[in-house]
Amino acid sequence: MAQLSKDNDRGKIIIRTSIIGIVANVFLAAFKAVIGLMSNSIAIVLDAVNNLSDAISSVITIIGTKLARKQPDKKHPLGHGRVEYLTATIIAVIVFYAGVTSFVESIKKIINPETPDYSIVTLVIIAVGVVVKILLGRYVKGIGEKVNSDSLIASGSDATFDAVISASTLVAAVIFIYSGISLEAWLGAVISVIIMKAGFEMLRDTVSQILGERVDSDFSKSIKMTIASFPEVRGAYDLVLHSYGPDTYMGSVHIEVVDTMSARELDRLMRDITHKVYDEHKVIMEGISIYSINTSDDKAQGILSRCREIVMSNDHVLQMHGFYIDDIKKIINFDVIIEFAAEDRRKIFEEIVNRIQTEFPGYKIELTMDADISD
Repeated sequence: MAQLSKDNDRGKIIIRTSIIGIVANVFLAAFKAVIGLMSNSIAIVLDAVNNLSDAISSVITIIGTKLARKQPDKKHPLGHGRVEYLTATIIAVIVFYAGVTSFVESIKKIINPETPDYSIVTLVIIAVGVVVKILLGRYVKGIGEKVNSDSLIASGSDATFDAVISASTLVAAVIFIYSGISLEAWLGAVISVIIMKAGFEMLRDTVSQILGERVDSDFSKSIKMTIASFPEVRGAYDLVLHSYGPDTYMGSVHIEVVDTMSARELDRLMRDITHKVYDEHKVIMEGISIYSINTSDDKAQGILSRCREIVMSNDHVLQMHGFYIDDIKKIINFDVIIEFAAEDRRKIFEEIVNRIQTEFPGYKIELTMDADISD
């Protein structure tokens, strides 16, 4: 219930902030469009179009937020939080498209130039637009960072960027008034390229999130430290976190415990870990797997030391863990993490297996190559 309340509050904040953005951008777009047409300024008209696209982006943010807040259902049991990633993607496409259309119009004006006609009112309105955009950008981005909303952060950054564009338009107007040199169309082309670049970068970042990015190193380390804080846990490895929207994670992990723990003790430990991780990090641990540590076989420590020497002698190996020997079935088990920077991870893994097998011919070697998922 507490989590549901938190999600509702977050959604209300995003919607309220987006509405403020819509109102501000619609007013700016209207004023700039009128002034741009009256003064025959392509740069001001394009700036107005950019403000209008920002307003549309805010509308999409509201729609996406409302959809993301829908309760889990049979078809989507983990909720609809990932809709926010799609919202950010749509906004990025809109920004990129606005840049393309603006560039085309600017090229037309370069080929067939028209002389702008500025007035004091024009310059004042542009200057006011710069100030409004700076304030709006800082406010929206600040709220976005506070509630972890990629859509708001993108909108805030875009608004701040728009302030720079408007300031450039103002400079071009002043240059024309005092020198008679019109930089309108050329400035419009430059602005368009910058807008396209911003749209592409936003699209790249959101697609990367949809594909699944590496979790923040500090975040993953803090979760593993929480798990390792239990005295029964000798190590926490292979933490995997799945994002189902901002601030919504489900995870799994391997923990090392001594091989003398009973099923009842393990059950209690895993339940305690699940509760503590959620209380401290708001991550739902959907799976906790066990690595057991040999306690009754002194020979296992010698074999472990030799295996560690062999494995860690390779510069591309980041870690080995989960070591266990079944001396009855004659099986050696452990996991190896090989960095992605290695040219051929599979070849390195096979070489390690062969070296271990040569060193201990009487055992069956069952190694697992883990991915370098979290630090």
